[in-house]
Amino acid sequence: MSAADAPGPVLAPPPAGERSAGAPLLEVDGLRVTLVARGRQVHAVDGLSYRVAAGQTVAIIGESGSGKTVSSRAVMGLLPPSARVEGHVRFAGVDLVGLPERELRRRRAVDLAIVLQDPARSLDPTMRIGPQITEAIRAHLPLSRRAARERAIELLGRVRIPEPRRRYDDYPHQLSGGMRQRVVIAAALSCNPKLLIADEATTALDVTTQAQIMHLLVELQAELGMALVLISHDLGLAATYTDEVVVMYAGRTMEHAPTRELFHNVRSPYTKALLGAIPRLDRPPHDRLPVVQGRPPDLTRRMQGCPFHLRCPSAAERCAAERPPEVVDPPGHRFACFFPHGEGNLP
Repeated sequence: MSAADAPGPVLAPPPAGERSAGAPLLEVDGLRVTLVARGRQVHAVDGLSYRVAAGQTVAIIGESGSGKTVSSRAVMGLLPPSARVEGHVRFAGVDLVGLPERELRRRRAVDLAIVLQDPARSLDPTMRIGPQITEAIRAHLPLSRRAARERAIELLGRVRIPEPRRRYDDYPHQLSGGMRQRVVIAAALSCNPKLLIADEATTALDVTTQAQIMHLLVELQAELGMALVLISHDLGLAATYTDEVVVMYAGRTMEHAPTRELFHNVRSPYTKALLGAIPRLDRPPHDRLPVVQGRPPDLTRRMQGCPFHLRCPSAAERCAAERPPEVVDPPGHRFACFFPHGEGNLP
């Protein structure tokens, strides 16, 4: 590990599930997103609902293609014009769905920000990193060119870029992957947003750098009082850093609970399958890695029943024909399944 990537002192995250939610800052209610791909409609998100309070961290977990990223882009208003968005996305009581683009653009900097998976795609390779940050600052804050430059240098230091004044004039290719992601985080925080969405923000990084970036996000969250939505397929990340977990599959919510409750009392067969597919150090050498058998459903077709029924070991005929209603048991723990785990219905 290079000195440039070495972590400084960090704040340890509070135990998952122990930060209580106050008044919601972000409210996503019945979100549905339909995309058009090759002339066919794709039902990418189908009825997603969750809340995030100031200072709280909520993870949205699922396989690739489950609708996680589409839902985050719907919250940010970053979907293509051909996308149809239904439901409500309220930020501080204001519904963002249907807002004019000019108003959305202002809110994307001042209220909400997003950090994407690949920092190389988020940064212009022909432009020095400092001006890329000052450009966003000057677009939304009444600062002079000199003041914006100082603000950018301050932000680079805040995200632990060494020698930030000198690095201000570096190009992205002169930085490591971890440092590029820090620059993207600095740009996202340039206007002190109240909510940050981290969309697979550590997936392209090695394990050590992943931990550094997550610790950095936790520290900045505590410092700024931000809400954080963590989009990931990594259940370990969710267990360590979040207060609540939303498990998505084929655009739907399969399970939603406080983190500690979810991992100690799994109810959805899909969540159980995801946990069972995590590689374990105590497994015998050369043992086959467990997998979730089968393939995800075709999202160009409207599903009448449970989307997981073709891969579920406990599925019955009604699972294919009827959409399971949402059940709350115990209080605060929501799942949609006719034969939930924990009731003697699953092996």
